[in-house]
Amino acid sequence: MEKLFKLKEHGTDVKTEIVAGTTTFLSMVYILAVNPSILSASGMDSGAVFTATAVSAVIATLFMAFLANYPVALASGMGLNAYFAYSVCIPMAEQGIADPWRVALAAVLVEGILFVLLSLCNFREKLVNDVPANLKFGITAGIGLFIAIVGLKGAGVVIGDASTLVAMGDVTSPQFALAIIGLIIVAALYHYNVKGYLLIGILVTWILGMIAQAAGWYVVDLEAGNASLFPDFSGASFIPSAPEVFAFDFSWIGDNLLHFAVIVFSFLFVDLFDTVGTLIGVASKGNLLDEKGNLPNAKGALMADALGTIAGSLLGTSTVTSYVESSAGVSAGGRTGLTAVTTAVLFGAALFLSPVFLAIPGFATTPALVWVGLLMMSSVKNMHFDGDIADVLGGYVAIIMMPFTYSIANGIMFGIVSWVILKVVTGKTKDIPPVMWVSFVLFALRIVTLAMNLSF
Repeated sequence: MEKLFKLKEHGTDVKTEIVAGTTTFLSMVYILAVNPSILSASGMDSGAVFTATAVSAVIATLFMAFLANYPVALASGMGLNAYFAYSVCIPMAEQGIADPWRVALAAVLVEGILFVLLSLCNFREKLVNDVPANLKFGITAGIGLFIAIVGLKGAGVVIGDASTLVAMGDVTSPQFALAIIGLIIVAALYHYNVKGYLLIGILVTWILGMIAQAAGWYVVDLEAGNASLFPDFSGASFIPSAPEVFAFDFSWIGDNLLHFAVIVFSFLFVDLFDTVGTLIGVASKGNLLDEKGNLPNAKGALMADALGTIAGSLLGTSTVTSYVESSAGVSAGGRTGLTAVTTAVLFGAALFLSPVFLAIPGFATTPALVWVGLLMMSSVKNMHFDGDIADVLGGYVAIIMMPFTYSIANGIMFGIVSWVILKVVTGKTKDIPPVMWVSFVLFALRIVTLAMNLSF
C-alpha cells in the first residue's frame, strides 16, 4: 500500500483512507438509484443502466486511483445524464427515431475519445480557461435549475398546463407529499452534517412510500406508471442485469453530422467544467495543490476521467465524470488513491444489490435531484451582473434557457452565441478567444438548421 499510494508522504494511513473511501461512497451512491431513473426516460432498460452505472464507476475510479493517486471517485454525471435523456433522446424519439439512446451513446464515445486527445496535448485546461467565467458559472447554475425541474416533474410537483405552461401538481398525491417531505429531510440531515445524507434522504422517502402503499394511500397502477415500491428479493433478482455493451448506432450520424457535432460538443462543454472544477475543488480541500495553486499530475487525473467516459459508453451509460462528493471523503482524511480504491470496491459490492436500488421510485430520488440542483445553482453567487454586458447577458441567457426550453444544450448554445455577438457589437472582437469563435460558428449553424427545419 505504501509503495503504491505513498501514504506516509501524504500524511495518512490505511484505516483513514478506507474510512474516507466509505464516506465518499455513501455520499454519491445515490447515483445508482437516480441514473437508472433518468436514463430509463430515454428508453433504456433500468436494470442494464444500473449495471453499467456501477461497473463504469468501478473502472473509472480505479483509473483515478492508479493513474493519478487522487482520492477522487467517478460515476455517471448528474446534469450530463439529464442532457442525455431529455435534451438528446426524447426530442429524437418524438421525431420517430427508434432507440435514440444508441445515437447518444455514440456521442458519449466520441466525446470520450476527444477527451483523451485533449488530455494528451494539454489543450483541455486551455479550453476551460478561455471560456468566460460568467458563462461557466451561468451554465452550472442553469444545469442546476434544469435538474431541479426534472426532479419536480418526476414527482408530479410540477405539471404541464395549457394556459400557464407549468403548474403545481396534486398536493394530496403521495408522490407530491413524500417528495417535499424527503427534501426537508435531506436539508435537515445536511444541516447536521450527517454522512451520506442524500442516500439517507432517498431511503427514508422510499420507506415512507412503502408505508403509504401498505396503508392504501399509494395505489399500485402499472398503466399509470405506479409500480410496487416493495423490492423483489427472489434469488435470481440479485444477479445483475446484462448491460447494453457496444450498443452504438452510427447510421444516423452520416445524414445529421452537424446535429451530432452539437450533441458531442455539448457533452464536451459540460464535462469540461464539471471535471476540472471538481478536481481543483477537491484537491484544494485536501491541500493537494502545489505552491502555485496548480494540480499536480493533472494529466493523469484528466486521462482517468476521459477513459472512464469511454468505458461508460461501451457499457451503456451517460458520461462518467469526477464527483464533487469526493470532497466528503477528503474531509474525512482521504489523501491518496487508496480512498478511491475503497470507493470502487464498494460500488462493485453494490452491483449485487440491484433489487434495492431499482425498486426506489422516482419521487424518492426527487429530493436528491432538487438538492443537487441547489448546490449547482449556488454558483450564481460567483457571477457578476455589472460590467461587460456580453458577460452579463451570456451567463444569464445560459441560466434561463436551460429550464425554460427544457434543454441544457439550448442554454449553452444561446449563451455562447449571445456572448460573441455582444462582444462584436461592443467593439471587443479582440477579446474573443479561438475556442469561443469555434463554438459560435458551430452553434450558429445549428440555429440555422433549426430555423430551416432541418433538424433530424
